[in-house]
Amino acid sequence: VNPRASRTVPFVAKATGVPIAKIATKIMAGKSLEELGMTEEPRINGWFVKESVFPFVKFPDEDPSLGPEMRSTGEVMGSSDEFGLAFAKAQLGAGTRFPTEGKVFLSVNDNDKKNLLPIAENLAGLGFEIVATKGTSEALNTAGIPCRMLYKVLEGRPNAVDAIKNGEIDLILNTPLGRDSYFDEKALRRAATQHGIPLVTTLSGGHAMVEAIIALRKGGLDVRPLQEIYD
Repeated sequence: VNPRASRTVPFVAKATGVPIAKIATKIMAGKSLEELGMTEEPRINGWFVKESVFPFVKFPDEDPSLGPEMRSTGEVMGSSDEFGLAFAKAQLGAGTRFPTEGKVFLSVNDNDKKNLLPIAENLAGLGFEIVATKGTSEALNTAGIPCRMLYKVLEGRPNAVDAIKNGEIDLILNTPLGRDSYFDEKALRRAATQHGIPLVTTLSGGHAMVEAIIALRKGGLDVRPLQEIYD
């Protein structure tokens, strides 16, 4: 049996203030949960977000993609009373800082275009300038969201990677689908990693990103020790 608990258990222990490994050891030695006072679910005080840390920035020629291999070199935790700030802290701890203004590049597959609209509306409402690939820009403009078209890598130049290299892009949301999109995404991932541009590849991540940006624009990051959270 492989419980895969080496990282998850410490994270849950820190988020709950419950020494899970110590309790598990006592149970294996013959104690019961009732004897240890563990008869109810621990109460969670706030939000706790775990983020993996990857070494891609140290290997600029490698494709920063994920697969079944273990590639993360560690994990970080962000905590706060609100989800957006906890998510922002986790990203910051992993080396990614979301911008609170600037230009965002959007490129999503056809299945995601409808669900992209709320994210794009929020970004536009926050004052971000939006650029997107042809299909995505058409969908956004049709919905009344101002957007400028930018070529994909395979379509010509200047394209999204050129814009990244020129320092014109501050944030990327890209959900590819298909062979052509794979090559486009690979070029985007490399360029984003090499130039330190935050890259989000799922719509759920896009929603979390918006909440993080809103939280960051409200004010600074609050810092408090875990002991205070447990109290």
